[in-house]
Amino acid sequence: MRGHIRKRGKDSWEVRVDIGRDPTTGKRRQVSRTVRGRKRDAEALLASLISQHELGIDAPRGRQTVGDFLQHWLREYAKPNTAPKTFRRYEEIVRLHLTPVIGSMSLSKLRPSDIQAVHRKVAEKGLSARTALHCHRVLKEALQHAVKWQFLSLNPAHRVDAPRPQRHDMAAQRPDDLKRLLDAADKTRYGPLVTVALLTGLRMGELFGLRWLDVDLDDGILRVQQTCQWLSGEGFIFRQPKSHRSTRPVALSPDTVEILRVRRVSYLEERLAAGTAYEDSGLVFADALGRPLHPHTVWDGWRRIVKAADLPRLRFHDLRHAHASLLMAQGVHPKIVSERLGHSSVSITLDIYSHVAPNLQADAAAGLDTLLKRGKA
Repeated sequence: MRGHIRKRGKDSWEVRVDIGRDPTTGKRRQVSRTVRGRKRDAEALLASLISQHELGIDAPRGRQTVGDFLQHWLREYAKPNTAPKTFRRYEEIVRLHLTPVIGSMSLSKLRPSDIQAVHRKVAEKGLSARTALHCHRVLKEALQHAVKWQFLSLNPAHRVDAPRPQRHDMAAQRPDDLKRLLDAADKTRYGPLVTVALLTGLRMGELFGLRWLDVDLDDGILRVQQTCQWLSGEGFIFRQPKSHRSTRPVALSPDTVEILRVRRVSYLEERLAAGTAYEDSGLVFADALGRPLHPHTVWDGWRRIVKAADLPRLRFHDLRHAHASLLMAQGVHPKIVSERLGHSSVSITLDIYSHVAPNLQADAAAGLDTLLKRGKA
């Protein structure tokens, strides 16, 4: 590949790169850019354009906007590399919050102050600082790919402080409240689902995707191998967990094993009763015809359970938090809790749940006294 630089004015340079011939017309193709500044700036751009072409990245013709690049990033990176639900959230953030504010701007001219404007616009809509933080993270990740793909030399988002949502410590549920919740759940078809969720800490999608072949009742262990998500317009989607740490073994308590044994009998009875109408996908938790549980149906049942237990504003996901909180409060090592939850690192577990174990620091301090105890004369 050939390229050259030509001086056009006092502080202006033309950078031109030959990118070969059009395979259809045979005509010579070139990319041309104008740079204002020093010759070294033009040389840097020339090297960047040549490198982009060699990596198989089409150098954008003319003025590439932030909106154009974000669509390119969604299509080329986000869609093939993230879960469908995550991609839909990314697309929504780009469409609703990023493109309206900075979409028409030139990518090369994007500045930290423009990113700060995105934060301000989110706040002006009356949305939370957490929403602004999600927008910041998506934009920062996209721009990091712009650097990796050599569309930008620096990521301007690195120079912008991320929004800081007000932190709310995770409230620990009292054992008596949880017992009342389980009693209410046992009066519905969701009793086994709710109890296993509390005793294992699995996410809803992990519970919905759990198969009998992933469960070893004799050894008292299950393995999280897949998740099941519902997306409007696409239906049920089964896929591997989002990270290698999410794909994990989870030890089962004797009570959990017994609950799953009873559930196994119910599964066989439902399959026999439905006959040929039963769609057997081998799921541990399914409807009466073997189909995956629809989250909206479960949420409706969950609200009735919570109301019967007189526990307002309790989410299904709070069962996972309750599982971790109870373990931490008993002094279970945070590493074990982190492994059961499938967190990417133990620091995440400690950051979320350490406040529910107030005796940890006191026990640690007392342990030092014991370790270093000296005899007194």
